[in-house]
Amino acid sequence: MHYHPVTSEDEKIILKAAGVSSFDDLIKGIPASLRYPKLDLPPGMSEMEVQNLIREFGKKNLSTKTVSSFLGAGSYEHFVPSVVFEIIARSEFLTAYTPYQPEASQGTLQAVFEYQSLIAELTGLDVSNASHYDGATSLAEACLLAARHTGRSGILVASTVHPDYREVLQTYLSAASFGLKIFGHTSGLAFNRAELEKAVNDGIAAVVIQSPNYFGTVEDLTGLADFLHERGVLLIISGNPLSMGAIKPPGEWGADIAVGEGQPLGIPMSFGGPYLGYFAVAREFMRKIPGRIAGLTEDSKGNRAFVLTLQAREQHIRREKALSNICTNQALCALAATVYMTLMGKEGIREVSEINMDRASYLREKISQVKGYKVDLNQPIFNEFVVVADKPFAQIEAELLKKNIFAGVALEKDYPEMKNAFLVCATETKSKEDLDAFVYALAQC
Repeated sequence: MHYHPVTSEDEKIILKAAGVSSFDDLIKGIPASLRYPKLDLPPGMSEMEVQNLIREFGKKNLSTKTVSSFLGAGSYEHFVPSVVFEIIARSEFLTAYTPYQPEASQGTLQAVFEYQSLIAELTGLDVSNASHYDGATSLAEACLLAARHTGRSGILVASTVHPDYREVLQTYLSAASFGLKIFGHTSGLAFNRAELEKAVNDGIAAVVIQSPNYFGTVEDLTGLADFLHERGVLLIISGNPLSMGAIKPPGEWGADIAVGEGQPLGIPMSFGGPYLGYFAVAREFMRKIPGRIAGLTEDSKGNRAFVLTLQAREQHIRREKALSNICTNQALCALAATVYMTLMGKEGIREVSEINMDRASYLREKISQVKGYKVDLNQPIFNEFVVVADKPFAQIEAELLKKNIFAGVALEKDYPEMKNAFLVCATETKSKEDLDAFVYALAQC
């Protein structure tokens, strides 16, 4: 392969074509603290020395296998049956790439088709695509779809939506002429219906609600879809898909689009990824859905066959007509979710969902009885909830970590008004003894 250096004249031509005057202008979207990192590399090492060094680094990591974790906030510890890993580790799945040739990719296409069918059934909507990178990107793509469909540019997002999702959404929309408005939450940890209704106008394309929301509250969305649809506004609901085994799914609330993080469906926490963004819509938006849709048909001999029915990305159609530039969608994660949902079945997912609700409700009730901590017992929750302490959470976090307990997620960073508040999560991985031990440890702080 030939190496062709870029001359200063070439740089000027490139910058002019990009519409900027300098390279710094080109990368101004990257925080200054992340630009031009200075490498301070040690002297060369032997292979054995490198292996020993990496092992020492590894000892610094804390795992949910050795520490009792009550962390949540978008990444959850769940039990994943070993057969999930056994199936996705098979070479025909592990090494599979985009199914450009359907005749040679029937296994991958069928897996995607089954995934879509399961997500559609779980969310109560008509059509699912082949998945996105994660919950945040699926939400951003949903807002772009809403803007395209309505011809409007305003997006209303509840502040009870995951703050990381809102940040990704802001990044997506910053490059286009869209207006993003965040409306506040109440002390009751649910979205403010009155503020939302006041903010809706003719320029709003969609409203984004998360349920269960970032604080763990299961939102009451009664009549919201009707209110919005009467005004030509779409309803986007983001949420934990596992919760849909026990609570009303987005489709039953009248949602136009359902998105969220599919990690709870058989995917390990894995230090934050790779994860799975599910994306489902009502039938009328099928041809505007980003990504790909696998379909079932018949071949020339009348046999069942799977194909890519819709391919609305830039690799398959003219770039200016592409609905999204999303490419690799980590379909192995979608396969893991498919295996998990198939293994669990309707009753299994419902049972796991109910166990999560039971564990969290039990823990919340117990913490409410501990001096120095406050919880809201009135709001319905799924598997996490907010605790407000009388002392700094950093102190509680440090003391519990000494006892091999991850206490929860601090909220003050993203919600400055929530001083000493933290988010606690309890899933089916926690026994009654684990929950009682956590409450006892909190009481000792």
